[in-house]
Amino acid sequence: MNSFIGLCCKECWHTNEKPCSSFIQCCTEGPLCHHDEKCAEKIRDYNKVLTFQKHDFPIIWIGMGTCGLAAGAKKVEEAIKNELKKLNIEAKIQPTGCVGYCSREVIVDIKLPDGDRISYFEVTPKLVPKLLNTALVEKGVYKDNLLGTYGTGTKEVPNISQYPFFKNQLKIVLQNCGVIDPDSIDAYIANGGFKALDKVLRHMQPQDVVHEILEAGLRGRGGGGFPTGKKWEMALDQKSDKKYLICNADEGDPGAFMDRSVLESDPFKLIEGMLIGGYAIGATDGYIYCRAEYPMAIDKLTHAIKKCEEYSLIGDNILGCKFSFHLKIKKGAGAFVCGEETALMASIEGKRGMPRPRPPYPSVSGLFGKPSVVNNVETFANVAPIINKGAAWFNTVGTKNSKGTKVFALSGKITNTGLVEVPMGVTLNDIVNVIGGGIPNGKKFKAVQIGGPSGGCLPQSVIDTQVDYDSLKQVGAMMGSGGFVVMDEDTCMVDIARFFLTFIQSESCGKCVPCREGTKRMLEIIERIPKSYKHTKDKIEELRRFKGIVYLQRLSEVIKDTSLCGLGQSAPNPVLSGLHYFREEYEQHLYERKCKAGVCKDLLTYTINNELCEGCGVCVRKCSADAIVGEKGKAHYIVQDKCIQCGMCFEACKFCAVIVN
Repeated sequence: MNSFIGLCCKECWHTNEKPCSSFIQCCTEGPLCHHDEKCAEKIRDYNKVLTFQKHDFPIIWIGMGTCGLAAGAKKVEEAIKNELKKLNIEAKIQPTGCVGYCSREVIVDIKLPDGDRISYFEVTPKLVPKLLNTALVEKGVYKDNLLGTYGTGTKEVPNISQYPFFKNQLKIVLQNCGVIDPDSIDAYIANGGFKALDKVLRHMQPQDVVHEILEAGLRGRGGGGFPTGKKWEMALDQKSDKKYLICNADEGDPGAFMDRSVLESDPFKLIEGMLIGGYAIGATDGYIYCRAEYPMAIDKLTHAIKKCEEYSLIGDNILGCKFSFHLKIKKGAGAFVCGEETALMASIEGKRGMPRPRPPYPSVSGLFGKPSVVNNVETFANVAPIINKGAAWFNTVGTKNSKGTKVFALSGKITNTGLVEVPMGVTLNDIVNVIGGGIPNGKKFKAVQIGGPSGGCLPQSVIDTQVDYDSLKQVGAMMGSGGFVVMDEDTCMVDIARFFLTFIQSESCGKCVPCREGTKRMLEIIERIPKSYKHTKDKIEELRRFKGIVYLQRLSEVIKDTSLCGLGQSAPNPVLSGLHYFREEYEQHLYERKCKAGVCKDLLTYTINNELCEGCGVCVRKCSADAIVGEKGKAHYIVQDKCIQCGMCFEACKFCAVIVN
């Protein structure tokens, strides 16, 4: 038996032409259509193989998500194949997705037929011979790169959940990521997949499903946090010959890669959530809107949809029921504004991606004028666990108004970068200093940008803030889709604001004046603040009269109040939070003409320490502005009126004589 859909005897079948309503139960519990112990034994054995309880040869998993491949997973795979030949050992090499610990890739798991699955981090081709010899020949544990075991765990080899990076996480959305084969629908079924769909189709009415999601308190994980059940309820109440269910997998925020990882590592969970959502609102067609820059994610989704169609889990009369659902992938061109649901639907329709005023809301009139529901990848990935375990279980996780967990893409100046899934209600400090491991190289924490361009920069003073929808709003940020960019003391907050405003201004669709013109004016002011005016006294006096901070504040508030869509309304957030928490830094740039972080080149002053300078002349030769003078063998000095702050002298000096202020 090499697949659940294969015939185990003449009495068993499940095809698109003759679907079995008990198919999912049969796959895991044994054949229900007839009583044959041989068939039941085959199915039980196949489940043991898929859940790694029974195998004759060692299994070697290699993390081959985007992060793993970038770290050299293909070279590690080739090294493992070559070493297995040398050792004359037969083993199954199984590619898998990302377990979340991106900074420690390549991650390799090894399981002997009679042992536990043990995970190792930072595996390189050079390390492979030692690792395989220890694990497969000596049947021991290579402790230098040990991550943990998926088994019971011991003092010497603890469970992987006890590793500091994973210890404070709770995986619901990411439960299968990096654990099972993302290409195998059988592996997904054997590990509990499609049980929620089976339960819904066999025992629940659409109203029951909507009620369960409402009771669970699941809120949209795409940024706004609108209650998912209310969206579904509005769409269910609409009378229409056609309804649509749409997954927003566009993920345009800088520093965000949560959806991509789920699509690459567990695509069937998204599909199951969409199938349940389609049944709940009465939709017959669905779209997954995924940006074309995610080729691996699109390939995994395409394969997963094809397998679901083969298994009669997508198409007409799913599992022998009257419910039909068809799913397509729509590739996005990378427009940030298409993350907004009305702009996304316009793009699917073949129009320019631009938002439209609401009401009418998409649940009433959306794609092609029909009732439509748009949720993101993480939201749909929560649906199956809620149906399986119940709303009451989901309510035990998180806070009063923010139920469940949240996935964050942890990046920036942080020791442990990667994907983390934490219960709502943990603090920013828990994520930064406990899970993230703190700031590397002995630097101090300065801020965290949460929520992407629509979010805000939060400083050390609010690091004990709980991570939930309401608490983050109170401190001037928002949950967003899940970007979590950490900054250290060497970060310039004016430069950060410039970066996000550059992104927002270039990504504005241009439909409404406040966003189109307002963000451009904001960017011009931000760019003007760190410019050098030292060559003319008139410019210095003009700068003293320049009330850029006041203008920024007023302009930000106008854009926030008058923009058409949510993206425009939240565009000023990085500036507003910067002015609120780091106003002194803005004033220092503007009035003292200094950048404490040393990032804004125009405000840097280069001088030469006479005691350290050997007069070698290297800096003179490197200076393109002829700003350095001095005799050979004697201390040099920099003519400030000529210096263009290029920094070449600083980089070229071997005696550390050039000082930057």
